[in-house]
Amino acid sequence: MAESTPSRALPLRWIAEARDALASILIPAPCRICGELLGHSLRIPVCQTCLDGFSRVPEKICEVCGLPLPDFAAVPGEMLRCAACRMETYAFDRARSFAIYEKEVVRAIVLLKFERIDPLAKWFAERLAEIYRRNEAIFGADVVVPVPLHREREKERGYNQAELLSRSLARLLKLPHQGVLLVRKRPRPAKLVLTLRERWAAVRGAFEIRPGSQVDNRRVLLLDDVMTTGATLDACSKALRDAGAKSVVALTVARAAHNPLPAAGES
Repeated sequence: MAESTPSRALPLRWIAEARDALASILIPAPCRICGELLGHSLRIPVCQTCLDGFSRVPEKICEVCGLPLPDFAAVPGEMLRCAACRMETYAFDRARSFAIYEKEVVRAIVLLKFERIDPLAKWFAERLAEIYRRNEAIFGADVVVPVPLHREREKERGYNQAELLSRSLARLLKLPHQGVLLVRKRPRPAKLVLTLRERWAAVRGAFEIRPGSQVDNRRVLLLDDVMTTGATLDACSKALRDAGAKSVVALTVARAAHNPLPAAGES
């Protein structure tokens, strides 16, 4: 029997990997986080040491929002919940994150936000896909939706970093992707640094479903780059719930490991 004829062209992925491997040898580039020369053939401008060194979210977390709870004592038979989730603060059902928002992770998020490095978005999406698969029993979703930017902010930046993540994740999970399901109708305040109370106020009622979109009885997987207070995810989840979503679960690349609620006396 005649041997099968080899393909005339290698798959594009192989070509890209070979090209990048050659480039890394001939023209080594510095890691955009630590400055060391890159020693891998990936197209991500971050070295393997930095990628491996991101501070992962620990195992002991709030079972609702994913906040690290290293000092909490678990009560047998009870769900481990942070103070905010004991008050039923959030409209989403569950939230999980890949890393703690600190040090090298902050710098990687800045690259993602302002330089549109698609391979980095794909790398983070692969990590989020791992988290989703580990939690698929409670994270079962019908559609992937990114947290939107206001149209002026997206026009200024040229893209939505949350959508870079959500598109890659949807492909990995083989789920439908709806990048324009949610709309941000009110921009973020111009003030550079917001207090916790201002963060919550800034997003209250700021999102809505795009007219003509359908979300009735669908399980939504919501994507964003960072969860600080959870206020943005909460506001998006409220809009989705009001439009008839059956459930909303959220994934973010990073999250802040602090109290997400303003203190009673905060001005």
